[in-house]
Amino acid sequence: MEVSMFLNTLTPKFYVALTGTSSLISGLILIFEWWYFRKYGTSFIEQVSVSHLRPLLGGVDNSSPTNSNTSNGDADSNRQSVSECKVWRNPLNLFRGAEYNRYMWVTGREPLTYYDMNLSAQDHQTFFTCDSDHLRPADAIMQKAWRERNPQARISAAHQSLELEDCATASILLAEEEATTIVEAEKLFKQALKAGEGCYRRSQQLQHHGAQYEAQHRRDTNVLVYIKRRLAMCSRKLGRTREAVKMLRDLMKEFPLLSMFNIHENLLESLLELQNYADVQAVLAKYDDISLPKSATICYTAALLKARAVSDKFSPEAASRRGLSTAEMNAVEAIHRAVEFNPHVPKYLLEMKSLILPPEHILKRGDSEAIAYAFFHLQHWKRVEGALNLLHCTWEGTFRMIPYPLEKGHLFYPYPICTETADRELLPTVFHEVSVYPKKELPFFILFTAGLCSFTAMLALLTHQFPELMGVFAKAFLSTLFAPLNFIMEKVESILPSSLWHQLTRI
Repeated sequence: MEVSMFLNTLTPKFYVALTGTSSLISGLILIFEWWYFRKYGTSFIEQVSVSHLRPLLGGVDNSSPTNSNTSNGDADSNRQSVSECKVWRNPLNLFRGAEYNRYMWVTGREPLTYYDMNLSAQDHQTFFTCDSDHLRPADAIMQKAWRERNPQARISAAHQSLELEDCATASILLAEEEATTIVEAEKLFKQALKAGEGCYRRSQQLQHHGAQYEAQHRRDTNVLVYIKRRLAMCSRKLGRTREAVKMLRDLMKEFPLLSMFNIHENLLESLLELQNYADVQAVLAKYDDISLPKSATICYTAALLKARAVSDKFSPEAASRRGLSTAEMNAVEAIHRAVEFNPHVPKYLLEMKSLILPPEHILKRGDSEAIAYAFFHLQHWKRVEGALNLLHCTWEGTFRMIPYPLEKGHLFYPYPICTETADRELLPTVFHEVSVYPKKELPFFILFTAGLCSFTAMLALLTHQFPELMGVFAKAFLSTLFAPLNFIMEKVESILPSSLWHQLTRI
């Protein structure tokens, strides 16, 4: 009875204030939850519940003696993630002057990030300079040029160096940054090759005379390998693919220990262009080894060759009726292996996501590597009849095999959690949406708070517009809500003696 009297005294203004306040509070909680999730990738309410409330409710106490082992394990995993997130030079990176800059002139968009270009500057200083550069004036100028941030200042320094002598690294800089066509770049690289071969022969004779000469020979070797590789890439871009294959084979034969340059990836792409699949298989047999680091090019090229054997006759309906043959099973397993290594590639190959120019550096298993692979290899997948259809039908099955990719892997290590952060530094996020794996789902409490905020805001609006009608609905709802309690109270009053009930109410 007292509850009914209390409800009857409530005015519509009270309901407007109640719903408005509830909407405001839930809205503030929603904004905070969303900000916390975007910054830390987890729900604040869930984190507080797990960290503070669970121990109070009898959960597992994390301050056990095994904490030291856990911290050691965390440290090991952190070290592993750092090594997994190592950024690599893109083996097929484009020419900055003839390709990247031309794109910028046409579209007005900067295709390279500052972080990517800064890594390239560090690479140039590592490979093209040494401690003895101050002994030769041209090399001393180039040592400063590679540290220069302004492109025009670098180009001016390269011209100044060439005025003193025929400097290989100066010609490299002009070929990369000043040349506006591949033909011009090739001409400058041929000029650099003459100077680079002379320096290499001289330093080769003196390399055992001391640490200084050994460092100089190492620098001259890097310069020569870089020039020959870029000349082969020029030939490939100008349509002389067989010439490019020969140059790459000779380079790998002359410098077999420089596998860190990943020259075999350039060779694989050129052989695929020639549709010389037997030679592609021979290269894969040598480099797709368990002891060697993997890449998207290795894994997806192996999958393409397996798919090529069955893709022209593959039909998902027929396969569901009769089952997969041995060759089809091998092809599907190869696709699953490739997708596990880099799950971002299929959306680019299937043209479900638009491509951009690849960066100068890539992160293995990341979106940057997927873009670099698909940019050059999409044409090879299209050339094999039915290969993309087979990929479309089978690639998503990989995720059913690995439901928690950040915790465990199947054929490779667990997927590194740092790829998204590194890819956002490497890729121009202004006009490209970075692919994230596994896709983060919104926590329950964000969805719940959003629903609560919307519902209370709607109630506040309706109460403000129709106060009398909403007051009737509110009283009816609250009366229905408290009806069971009123029924129980009445039963208790009828059963207990009035004197006892009077004493209990006084207490």
